[in-house]
Amino acid sequence: MKKALFAITLLAGFSIAHAADDKQSREDIAKNIQPVGQVHIGSGVPAAPAGPRSGEEVYKASCFACHGTGAMDAPKPGDSAQWEKRLGKGFDAVLQNAINGFNGMPARGTCATCSDDELKAAVEFLTK
Repeated sequence: MKKALFAITLLAGFSIAHAADDKQSREDIAKNIQPVGQVHIGSGVPAAPAGPRSGEEVYKASCFACHGTGAMDAPKPGDSAQWEKRLGKGFDAVLQNAINGFNGMPARGTCATCSDDELKAAVEFLTK
């Protein structure tokens, strides 16, 4: 009987110790996997700019990916030979291409929030 009581006491003590270890392990796990930051998606609508952006600002934000690298034959700023070909149709035609899209260039040149005046300033920046 003493042996049985000793075994039960020993097992109960082991279970209590193991439960404490298990609780500590769960707390450690929870601490280790807690988020390190948060992402705020917002309304999904891009914030409107505070005022009209300059042509250079629009170029840097929306036009550089193609016009800065020459991707898909997009003329780079300052490449007068390429711009002269396009400006042969007139500045207004080039501006309309920027607004409506042309060949591989999407409408508004990927700047959905740009006004026509901002696009005009960007075309002026690119063609000078």
